[in-house]
Amino acid sequence: DVPSGYIESFAKIDNGNVESIRFQNVPSFVQSLDATIDIPEIGSVQYDLAFGGAYYAIVNVDQVKLKCTEQYHDALIDKGMRIKHAIMNSVEIKHPIEPEMNFLYGTIFTDLAQDSTNHSRNVCIFADGELDRSPTGTGVSARAAIHYKRNEIKLGESITIESILGSTFSVKIDRAIEYGKYNAIIPQVTGGAYITGINTFFINPDDPLKDGFIFNKELI
Repeated sequence: DVPSGYIESFAKIDNGNVESIRFQNVPSFVQSLDATIDIPEIGSVQYDLAFGGAYYAIVNVDQVKLKCTEQYHDALIDKGMRIKHAIMNSVEIKHPIEPEMNFLYGTIFTDLAQDSTNHSRNVCIFADGELDRSPTGTGVSARAAIHYKRNEIKLGESITIESILGSTFSVKIDRAIEYGKYNAIIPQVTGGAYITGINTFFINPDDPLKDGFIFNKELI
């Protein structure tokens, strides 16, 4: 159960070792293709707007004269946030089912893959200026919806997308569905996951706050 809905995840195991993880994502769809917006200090930017668990503006990185590589990370964040705020201030975003999703989460810059066996590379600038080290699961889902809408990939077809660090996610279109007013897809995302630490919490019966506390009653 995640903020965008319910997903199922699976592990591929070989000889007791997890080789990869995949998850079936929420309905993903395109709100608009080839939209344009004028942004001070950048100029006219063409973008696609799509949902893959969150809303993203997808922009070819050539438009901002950068590359999706490590040396440009600061500039990518700057341009990504400028684009995000400009679109947020001028475009209505309305999810057909989940009103809490009615906001633009980030900008995804796309680029040519550095490994010729992969489809492409992208960098997601999200939230308040974070840069995702991964290809972004919700982001590649949104991109799959765009490529399907453009008839660039078919049902059952998988593409592999690189991150800024060269790590990859594969995304496959599992099926097409109707979702509100949209023709949507159910994408399946595959990647790697690794344990980096273990944490242990203790509850002391004498702790007066052992059951926790909350000030924002709207969260209850």
